[in-house]
Parts: sequence; C-alpha cells; structure tokens
Amino acid sequence: MAILHVAKAHWPKDLASHLKYVYVDSGAMYRAVTYYLLEHNIAFKEGYELENALTQINIRQTVTSDGLQTTWLNEDIVEEAIRSMGVSSRVSEVAALSSVRHKLVEEQRKMGVNKGIVMDGRDIGTVVFPDAELKIFLTASENVRVERRLLELMDKGINATYDEIKSNLRQRDHIDSTRKDSPLTKAADARLLDNSDLSREGQLKIVLYWVQEL
Repeated sequence: MAILHVAKAHWPKDLASHLKYVYVDSGAMYRAVTYYLLEHNIAFKEGYELENALTQINIRQTVTSDGLQTTWLNEDIVEEAIRSMGVSSRVSEVAALSSVRHKLVEEQRKMGVNKGIVMDGRDIGTVVFPDAELKIFLTASENVRVERRLLELMDKGINATYDEIKSNLRQRDHIDSTRKDSPLTKAADARLLDNSDLSREGQLKIVLYWVQEL
C-alpha cells in the first residue's frame, strides 16, 4: 500500500496496525541520511565522499510497545534529531541526489518484497511501488499543514515560528516537485485524500473503506 503524502498524518500507523502490516516512514529514512551528512560535514553533492558515506549508513525502524515509531541510524536512535528544523531545511536537497534516492529506493523495495506493508513518502506510488494495491495521495491546506507542524515541533520542545515553517514547507514542496529524479507527483491511479478537516479516526475510516473495496 503506497501513501504519497504532502500533508502530515498519523493514521497510516493505525492502518498498518489494524491490517497487521509493517509500517515504514520513508521520509524518515531521507531525514536520517541528511542528519548523518550534516553530522559528518559531508557535502550534499554527488561524488566519492557521498558514495562512501552511503556505505556507512544503516537505517531501520522499530515500533515501541506503546506504538511509537522509532528511527535508528546505525546504533543510535535519531527519531527526535531528524525532526529538527535544521534537518527539515536540508532534507529535500539530499532527497534530490540520485545516489541517495537509488540507495533508499532499493532498501524500500526490499521491505515490500513479501507485501503486507504500508509505506508513506513522496514517491512511493509513482516510483517505489508503482503496482501497489492501493495508492493514496494525501494532502491538506497550507495553513493546516503549517499549524500541525508547529504543534508537532512544540510537543518536542523545538522552537520555530509560523513563518519559518511555512517557508520550509514551500521550499520542500518546490524542490521535491521539480527534481529530475523521482519528483513528487500524484499517480494517475492514486486516490486523493484531503485531510484538512478530517480527524485521525475519520481518515482511517475512509481508507479502511477503500481497502475493503480491493
């Protein structure tokens, strides 16, 4: 199941739990790579240094007993670090690098070999799993997206202003939509879900109905 997202949502985890599927946040994988490159002062450009760095990166995701998603970078938990504005402001640059995309797309496809997976990200239904049973293009109004992101950062104790977040979202959308390699775009056969005014439970109810239609 492929979920191409622009809007933030938590129900994909609920869906995976309900279906007893594996949930994968592919965006967290790109954030983890970005965090690694920043921490090791590696330039965001193709070349030997980047290729070598990618061989040193191992990313995995686990779920805690209380249902929280945890991202691991090598032996460290980086879930909070990769959500910082510093990473958010640079992740689209890293995601536009072909060598990074090729590495992570390969890893993501391995995760879906046995099916039974819910994966969200910005190229899942168009590039990673073009033959997914169900593709959902998730979106929301800009104001709603900014407000949700602001609340998320506040909950984590991360300071950011409304205007900073709006600028960051616009920049990411532009870079992701215009990059040559795996651009953000709605698959022709994807279902559109605007969650601007929908609750988490309301969104899950709609998607479960779509699943039952398969």
